[in-house]
Amino acid sequence: MILLRDIIRIIIITNTILAFYIVFHRRRSVSTTWAWLIILLVFPVIGIILYGFFGRGISQENIFAINKQHHIGLRNVQKSITKAPRKTSPSDTSGKASMVVRFFDRNSESPLSKNNHVQLYTDGVPMFRDMMRDIENAKQTVNIEFYTFYNDQIGNEILDLLIKKAKQGVRVRLLYDAWGSMGATKTWFDQLRKAGGEVLPFITSRNMITRYRINYHLHRKIVVVDGKTSWTGGFNIGDQYLSRKKKFGYWRDSQVRIVGSASLLLQERFVMDWNASIQQEDQIITFNTMLFPNLDENEIHPGDVATQIISDGPDRYNANMRNGIIRLMFQAEKRLWIQTPYLIPDDAMFATLQTIAMSGVDLRIMIPCKPDHPFIYRATQWYANELSRYGIKVYIYNNGFIHAKTIVVDDDFATVGSMNQDYRSYDLNFEDVAVFYDKNFTKEVAKSFEDDMQVSTLLTPEMIEQQGRWLRTLQSFSRMLSPIL
Repeated sequence: MILLRDIIRIIIITNTILAFYIVFHRRRSVSTTWAWLIILLVFPVIGIILYGFFGRGISQENIFAINKQHHIGLRNVQKSITKAPRKTSPSDTSGKASMVVRFFDRNSESPLSKNNHVQLYTDGVPMFRDMMRDIENAKQTVNIEFYTFYNDQIGNEILDLLIKKAKQGVRVRLLYDAWGSMGATKTWFDQLRKAGGEVLPFITSRNMITRYRINYHLHRKIVVVDGKTSWTGGFNIGDQYLSRKKKFGYWRDSQVRIVGSASLLLQERFVMDWNASIQQEDQIITFNTMLFPNLDENEIHPGDVATQIISDGPDRYNANMRNGIIRLMFQAEKRLWIQTPYLIPDDAMFATLQTIAMSGVDLRIMIPCKPDHPFIYRATQWYANELSRYGIKVYIYNNGFIHAKTIVVDDDFATVGSMNQDYRSYDLNFEDVAVFYDKNFTKEVAKSFEDDMQVSTLLTPEMIEQQGRWLRTLQSFSRMLSPIL
């Protein structure tokens, strides 16, 4: 018995020393430090194992592979932008956010592209139909990059279509996150490889277990066809995104179809991600005009939406995307409307939302009525309750599950992308966001928000008060762990 107590004492002391060392030896935010310290001290040994898989920084090997990639097509993109008509559209609002435009271009090498035709999709049925039609019409290249590519009905339909295009001689490349695409095995993807297509898991999702790091994911959703037409937003490839899963019911999301020079910026993002993930030198993508065509303004500029494509990830030291979005939010004078499935803002974003709301701006945030990740949803509820106390209108979407990641600033700016309002998107995931400086498109995104309000419930103090003690305790506990969820 004495021996057992001594062993337990040694384990606790050793665990405590290790806990403080492994948490404080790496530079991180105070909130993240405390969250991991709680896990490590409350769950001896188990906490250290969890930290080994989820808490360590992205490997230096991965950082090197990602950071050594260069913009192979950016010069051609700039040429295309220069060739575009110089006449400014009456709906163009990029001049009002010149500081934001410069910030993104300086830190993310994301030039402002104009004369894009942009179409918003909020339902999976027309979105997948039109995206597959674009792939069907591909003549030279199809590049696809998704967090989730499931082996289910829609997944097989799209894979069959890619196989068909590869057999026709179209250059098909598919990049996916292995962790987010559970069930999509190498054998399943080999069907496309045998047809002449190329498939790679993203570098951070390759050998996750043996490298003891499973917390850094490719969360982008990108499709580029012939360097001219592109798609990005919140939809992944899976039946649930077509409202076929009873657990979620109707799936409400946002995706954009872009025709114009902004497609070249998404192409550039795909190429860099692909080249960082290659396993053999002959897989590397070099510059060619099939990928980066000299765009004819009369052929592919039927619209006039000024657009920037922003991307970010944990390979960067600073949270450039989050910081830029904060800069954009501070442009709001009348309204700031946000849709996000996960509302777990870090201190900087929380202070931003609080400040904007207390400045008299109409700040509204829409979140789901149901969880897809229980702890994350309880943390979302805690922040929703807290933010509502500052006069922020929090709407709970009741017509299924809302997965849209959009922002509306006044009548001037809108964003659609893969970035949630949570720590994971700010610090851990590889994300992309399309920023639109255009009154007409902003009006369209705002209209979709207003339509969703019709099937949503406004969170009230009475509703918060009715939440049980156990639920509030779970919310508080989840909030404490929110930096590592």
